[in-house]
Amino acid sequence: MNGKLVAVLALFLLSAAVSQGRAVARMGTELRCQCIATHAGFIPPKSIQDVKLTQSGPHCQNVEVIATLKNGREVCLDPSALWVQRIVQAILAK
Repeated sequence: MNGKLVAVLALFLLSAAVSQGRAVARMGTELRCQCIATHAGFIPPKSIQDVKLTQSGPHCQNVEVIATLKNGREVCLDPSALWVQRIVQAILAK
């Protein structure tokens, strides 16, 4: 019994570690947050292809910033990080 519990906990921790900073796959008109965790570390702007800004609302209480990198990976950025705010301001100014 303890072996099964340890295996389940290890699987849960592994899935949480892998999903850090990633966006949940979007399906049509989902009414929930897309980001399960955010990435606060700096990402060079040259490696960012696109940024999507989602305001808080009935679907999610958090402001979400989802960056699509040039390698196709989607990363949820921390909207309170200064470098993220500067990138969003630069994009909105265009």
